[in-house]
Amino acid sequence: MPKQIPAARRSALAGLLTAASLALALTGCATYDVTAPADARAAAADGAGSTDAKGGKGTGGEAVDCRKAKCVALTFDAGPSENTNRLLDVLKENHAHATFFMLGKNHIAERPAEVKRIAAEGHELANHTWSHQILTDIEPDEAKRELSRVQDEVRRITGTAPTLMRPPQGRTDREVSRVSKELGLAQVLWSVTAKDYQTTDSALITKRVLDQTKRDGIILLHDIYKGTVPAVPGILKELKQRGYTVVTVSQLLAPAKPEPGMVYRP
Repeated sequence: MPKQIPAARRSALAGLLTAASLALALTGCATYDVTAPADARAAAADGAGSTDAKGGKGTGGEAVDCRKAKCVALTFDAGPSENTNRLLDVLKENHAHATFFMLGKNHIAERPAEVKRIAAEGHELANHTWSHQILTDIEPDEAKRELSRVQDEVRRITGTAPTLMRPPQGRTDREVSRVSKELGLAQVLWSVTAKDYQTTDSALITKRVLDQTKRDGIILLHDIYKGTVPAVPGILKELKQRGYTVVTVSQLLAPAKPEPGMVYRP
């Protein structure tokens, strides 16, 4: 009779196989590690013992367990901008938290007050490079500078450096993953995009988000564009009506912790 594999180990193996298949789908060959948020949670729970593993506390202090709740992560790229304070007002009014993948040049460097407010109000600060260079098109040392400058500036402003980064255009490879790991950064891609850089139509942005959103998804928006922030109240209202809990990326991953160098993709 074949030897039985314990259930916990089977679940962990399933997560590893999913990670490998995602890497193959993205690149045609497994040149870097990729996993889905649900698989990261399952592996972390198996490692801790399923009865002892805990969900994560939100960056605002509230307890969220995305193994039980119907979660979706809300993320904003390329700010902070002149629209960020209004966005933060909207998020506060709706008791929602988000992850902000921030640019350095003309953004963090020009708007430290907004960076401080994002952190103070319980949102997650993350890295989107200094000047939005495509990391796979430049030398590893230059890629490291693109990321480390943001790390240093956010640490200077807030006292804490990000643990997450989003590569511009979602383009990564083995070298980008190596540099990210060296800097203590996990990589975060997405499953929902409104392509809000193409339109100022807030109703269309809302529809695109809602049409694509599924449990454990990661929504990509940009607070730098005119139509995006006006769409957020409607998006949050409808997601709540559909039973979703809006969380940060780190909440979505909990009880797993972001692993430097890993690519997280729903």
